[in-house]
Amino acid sequence: MARTPTIREVAKLAKVSIGTVSRVINEATDVTPHIRKAVESAIEELGYVPNAAAKSMRMGRSRTVGCILREINIAQLGGFVSTAQNAFMEAGYALLIANSEGRRQREIELLRSFSSGQVDGVLMGPYTPIEGEFEEILRDLPVPLVMIDRDQPAWCEAVYADHEGGTRKATSHLLRLGHRRIAILTGPRQLHPGAARVRGFLQAHADMGIEADPALIVAESFLRDHAYRATSSLLGLSKPPTAIIAGGIDMLSGVLRAIRTRGLTIPDDISVVGSGRNDLSDLHQPPIGVIGWDQNEVGATAASLLLDLITHGKREEPRRVIIPTSFDPQGSCMPPRQAEGRD
Repeated sequence: MARTPTIREVAKLAKVSIGTVSRVINEATDVTPHIRKAVESAIEELGYVPNAAAKSMRMGRSRTVGCILREINIAQLGGFVSTAQNAFMEAGYALLIANSEGRRQREIELLRSFSSGQVDGVLMGPYTPIEGEFEEILRDLPVPLVMIDRDQPAWCEAVYADHEGGTRKATSHLLRLGHRRIAILTGPRQLHPGAARVRGFLQAHADMGIEADPALIVAESFLRDHAYRATSSLLGLSKPPTAIIAGGIDMLSGVLRAIRTRGLTIPDDISVVGSGRNDLSDLHQPPIGVIGWDQNEVGATAASLLLDLITHGKREEPRRVIIPTSFDPQGSCMPPRQAEGRD
């Protein structure tokens, strides 16, 4: 078997350094034409074939994309993950998914790990408010970044759902049914989904000239356990809500558990709306009303944006793609037993 020529032999024949040969192979622009020609001639004469994997690493290309999510086991994210993965595979990239558990330090550690050359781009739906040091870390990433369901930072490309519009539709529907004590549980207002849902909730009340009770707005966390505790507290009020909107894709289970613990029935005792259709909302009896959006479209759009950034570089104006939302009341929404406070 013929011996494979080495890069050292190419450098010796071309009378240049190994580093210069590497720059020619990697198509660097700081090589003079006559040096480039000498190296290329030596490569051709020796029949040298650069190692594809090594070349990829030298060029900073791993053919891998990183994706950081709060929890990878949330059922509603299945469509997003599978669609994005298919898009990347068709383009020759592998998708590496990491679970941040919603912890700031873990998000930072994952970003630093990815930025060390392990990936060519990052998709991220951070749970950490995007400000101060965290934004600086994002800005310093050496690879392209696309935000998932986040509208900040403003300089970053992003794809996110119209949570404001969907929540406004759901709230308006409940108000028209006669509900005047509607509670909404959602995440922190520093993050797009939480802030957008609260805006939609308040706007729906304003549209009908009805004042929303601030005590029924709980914008603190997207976690299911928090949803359980918050719902339990709301149901324990002297004037409890007659309807609850679970404003987060993983919150419905916590809301339903608290309602069941209280011995209440849906929709006879309380109306319920969830976010993001899944088996839990569809198989519940009656099926739970849902503010929905197409997670497949989110995945396809996010992959398309990131692949374009990897191939063509950063644009002067970042692209922001808003995925439309809809509302399906299903069987969990009906007029309250006592329409107190109706206008």
